[in-house]
Amino acid sequence: MNSLVMIALCSVAAGASDGESYTEAHQVTVKTGKPMLVMVSTEWCPACQVMKRKVMPQIRERGILSRVAFATVNPDQEGELSRQLIGNGPIPELVMYRKTPRGWIRRVLVGGQSVEAVEQFINQGIAVVDDSPNNTEATENTKKDADTKPVEKTQKQSST
Repeated sequence: MNSLVMIALCSVAAGASDGESYTEAHQVTVKTGKPMLVMVSTEWCPACQVMKRKVMPQIRERGILSRVAFATVNPDQEGELSRQLIGNGPIPELVMYRKTPRGWIRRVLVGGQSVEAVEQFINQGIAVVDDSPNNTEATENTKKDADTKPVEKTQKQSST
């Protein structure tokens, strides 16, 4: 009985920090218009583990993740999707997509970050309404990637 309780607790704890699958988050974004936040990280990356185990759970506790469709992508398990999201870029990487009247905005936050930095990144991404050059909230990454849509993942990835 105790082992069943422990397994259940571990499952809940893992689910609290991992987020939805990319496909689920993309569907939520398309249906609701919520921005989509994707964390690209691996199991072997120390900074990724700090983000996954310490930073993102605090972001979730603060209620910030409820404002976005959140997903995690592991390049070791979903290599093609990861390459479409960040190329061969560094990890961890947070990628946020937001649809505006003028198209999709893509924002990127690279590397291990503090809770405050991630919170600010998400809040600024949610606040962005327009991707015009006059928008003071737009970053260089945002301007450069203003017409980038989230990847539409149509094939089911097998998990091994």
